[in-house]
Amino acid sequence: MRNIAVIGGTGVYNPEALQGFKELLITTPYGQVACTTGVIADNQVTFITRHGAGHKTPPHKVNYRANIWALKSLGVEEIFATTAVGSLNKGMKAGHFVVCDQLIDFTKSRINTFYDTPERGVAHVDFSYPYCSVLRERVISCLEKSDINFHKTGTYVCTEGPRFETAAEIKMFKTLGGDLVGMTNVPESVLAREAEMCYVNVSIVTNMAAGISPTPLSHTEVVEAMAQSVSNMNLLIDAYIRNNDYTDLLTCGCSTAMKEFGGFKL
Repeated sequence: MRNIAVIGGTGVYNPEALQGFKELLITTPYGQVACTTGVIADNQVTFITRHGAGHKTPPHKVNYRANIWALKSLGVEEIFATTAVGSLNKGMKAGHFVVCDQLIDFTKSRINTFYDTPERGVAHVDFSYPYCSVLRERVISCLEKSDINFHKTGTYVCTEGPRFETAAEIKMFKTLGGDLVGMTNVPESVLAREAEMCYVNVSIVTNMAAGISPTPLSHTEVVEAMAQSVSNMNLLIDAYIRNNDYTDLLTCGCSTAMKEFGGFKL
């Protein structure tokens, strides 16, 4: 049995897929986390809505440490994260999926580590390749069997938010090699690595970014574009969960990312 978590971004939530699941409220050192858990295709699956019910929590206020801690306490080994993004790359169009392989962090005020107390000490996790190579290949394999337009690689630029970016910022991000811009992959991906869990992000392009888009950006635009792609994302998530024909067995090294510092402990 695999132990999988799905962290849903804007608009990604399919109640029908979660019939028979139970709701849990998990207490962590960083606060409480609401999640839904159950079994699909003999695999334990936990779903967290990143922004909370009704999308009430803005990206810079998401309790990322509590979310990752809660998943670790449930024994989760694989995290499938979804995000809604703007595109800096004209080849990555609205509705396309991107299996990100790199990221650039432009957040400013978020706590991005579990190792910030005297008790835990100082630790510097290797983050050269922020997304799990094994999970990326599994997701790509599922996408190749679908009709979804997707890209096997992409660099995600994470900004602080909640405002959208300026045209000058987008120009800079593009110059630096960014393909996508969003507000939620940091510190979520960093904390998953510290907690020694495999993490993959699949971004849904909802719009072209500021200065590239011919019209001003709006949250409504993102939500509406996301709604058009939700059915595809649900199909992908379902295929990913049900595909148990793996022989690679998480040989990526994510589960021992903190061995130099004694391993991650709850």
